[in-house]
Amino acid sequence: MEFTREQYLELMTFGQVERPMFVELFGPLIGLEEEWGAQGASQEEIDMVAFDWDYVPIVHCGANTGARGGEKEQVLEDNDEFLLKRDFLGRTMKLAKGKATIALPLDYPVKDMDSWLKFKPMYSFCEERIDWNAVEAAKKGQSEGKLVVGSIPGGFDTPRQLLGDEMTCVAYFEQPEVIHDILATLLDTALKVYERVTEKLVPDQLSVHEDLAGKSGPMAGPRQIEAFMKPYFRPVWDLLESKGTKIFQMDTDGNVETVIESFLDCGLTCIYPMEPAAGMDVVELRKKFGKRLAMSGGIDKFAIGRGKEGIREELEYKMQPLMREGGMVFGLDHRIPNGTPLEDYRYYVELGREILGLPPREPGKQGWRRMAF
Repeated sequence: MEFTREQYLELMTFGQVERPMFVELFGPLIGLEEEWGAQGASQEEIDMVAFDWDYVPIVHCGANTGARGGEKEQVLEDNDEFLLKRDFLGRTMKLAKGKATIALPLDYPVKDMDSWLKFKPMYSFCEERIDWNAVEAAKKGQSEGKLVVGSIPGGFDTPRQLLGDEMTCVAYFEQPEVIHDILATLLDTALKVYERVTEKLVPDQLSVHEDLAGKSGPMAGPRQIEAFMKPYFRPVWDLLESKGTKIFQMDTDGNVETVIESFLDCGLTCIYPMEPAAGMDVVELRKKFGKRLAMSGGIDKFAIGRGKEGIREELEYKMQPLMREGGMVFGLDHRIPNGTPLEDYRYYVELGREILGLPPREPGKQGWRRMAF
């Protein structure tokens, strides 16, 4: 079912809940399509549309607050196993073919303040950051029921792209002035961009990508969030919220439970995909944070490989009445893993709809849009 922006905003701000939302956030992991094809999947199932997933149509607000310019991408090596290239930041990037969809950096360009200053112009404000034609298109889309989404670069993710995970964590203590200047630059750009955009259009949602945690916890703790990220996030959110923006959503893998309170203080209202394998339990988090925190995802992607009993146990727990009171988009916590049997995935879809009180799938009803935004 296609949700309108009004329905989605009501759901994610704990307003009037017309019906639960059951989605596929990311889609299949690389290689699963071939597995399902061998198991007799239709093309519509491989394309995910046969499952009649819920979604809300989105349109970007026309604001660019990230890096602009940089080096021309250059392929260094391309063989059957991997692709090696140099990206716009000058990093050497390696993509393992057939195993990954995202290339990983092998080196990083920023070591200190001097090297950061060479990249600073890429993140600084200029009027060309606003695509006014896109702003007008988004305004029209919003009037037609589409969700208008704006974004800002991550407060941890941006330094890690420039310095790497380890050096970013070290820099909090040894070169705090570098991290402060990076985030102050992002703040200045975001404020100037959204001050202009909101004269014509108010985004419905502000999104930020972080990925700052693993199974053992986050790479930045409450002190770092308070000292470095809050002075960046909070003014941007205060500006947009004062104009009418309703959702501030963060995308991060891993276990961030120990820093959720800190991010709520930064203005965050929603986090996804809430990975159970990393220890994120959406039911316990709902009990802990109540209506202060909306969530998307949260269903263990590995539960589908545990047979029908395992699937039922997972869904009956995650889809219990407490979780159907708003502020929850039900879906797998990340891409559908390789080795997931097609029949079990079909069962997962049907059982989820049954538990949520949604009508059975109709062969003629199709739809899916990636809900990771």
